[in-house]
Amino acid sequence: MRIINLDNQYSIVCNTKNTRNGFKHVGTLHSNGFSVSSTKICYLNRTWERFTYESIAVKMISEHFEGAEKEKYLDVISKENWYALYDQSKN
Repeated sequence: MRIINLDNQYSIVCNTKNTRNGFKHVGTLHSNGFSVSSTKICYLNRTWERFTYESIAVKMISEHFEGAEKEKYLDVISKENWYALYDQSKN
């Protein structure tokens, strides 16, 4: 499980679940601690994401936000990518 905080109001809780043919990433958008929406992406064997849960986070933002707010949250995801790469380099 990973929580991606978009700002003080919104966060995306991401999980991985097994399926019969592979796995899926499930993302739940939370607003002020309450579940607002959920989405999923199914995979057969692997993803080609820059960091785990990148695709589900981008999908969630694209489905629920528009305009400047959408761009702001996509920028947060871009910065999340930098932090994920930085954390991996410390191991």
